[in-house]
Amino acid sequence: MLKSMTGFGRGVYSDEEVKFVVEIKTVNHRYNDIFIKMPKTLNQLEDKIRTTITSKIHRGRVDISISMDLFNNSNKKVNVDKKLAIAYDNVLRELAVALEIPYTTALLEIAKQPDVLVITEDEADITIFADKLNLALTAAVENILQMRTIEGQNIKNDLLSRVCKLEELVSTIKVQEPIITNDYRDKLLVKVKEFINDSNVVVDEGRLLQEVALFADRINFTEELVRLSSHFIQFKTNLEVSEPIGRKLDFIVQEINRETNTIASKANDFTVANIIVELKSEIEKIREQIQNVE
Repeated sequence: MLKSMTGFGRGVYSDEEVKFVVEIKTVNHRYNDIFIKMPKTLNQLEDKIRTTITSKIHRGRVDISISMDLFNNSNKKVNVDKKLAIAYDNVLRELAVALEIPYTTALLEIAKQPDVLVITEDEADITIFADKLNLALTAAVENILQMRTIEGQNIKNDLLSRVCKLEELVSTIKVQEPIITNDYRDKLLVKVKEFINDSNVVVDEGRLLQEVALFADRINFTEELVRLSSHFIQFKTNLEVSEPIGRKLDFIVQEINRETNTIASKANDFTVANIIVELKSEIEKIREQIQNVE
């Protein structure tokens, strides 16, 4: 199914231990570029996150924002440097003797001294939350895929209508093609005969007609019209496949444009020239649309 490269999805997981919020934004891009903004403590899960994204989103710029809140999960500890506390006590005793004042052990004062009490925090084992994060990530991916699919259907409908318009325009050119070729052949034959008569040159009539016909065939664009019809069929067929088709559609449109330019160079006709202008206008609109197709 055709998908747009533009979309937004949000997923949330929350319980008594942790809360994850995942937001994904995608825009059109030639390749599949993924940018992740998340707490450093989640870095060890980055590869898994990228694998999940690339399995579902195949083309476009993907910006992922992940936030994490931990609840009731304190890993803080208070460590006591007993040797340092004793050293402080000894120094204070010596100071009291030197000052000839009584010394009383002031535990709180010793505890306040630098590095006696040190608070440390063990890093949480984030891997235990991997499944919970994946639930939020999966929800965000599903939401963005739904949005990209809906937008893709709108693009598909627009592309189908424009290709049908191209087919109508080409059908009009097909009607004109034999008229243009025959008219060119007749005019060429008249001019050649006038030149022969003026030059008093004797030529074989059959050979003359054959050469004129061969020369007139140079402006024949039946083959280009046939190839255009084939490209239209390919284009519509690819709109129905489930795999990413953006690049393939872009190639087909390039071929359609090439055949159109060839017809424009061959058909020296006012009516066809006007139709070609309409064709190229529709082709450009199609080309712009498929820039946002995955």
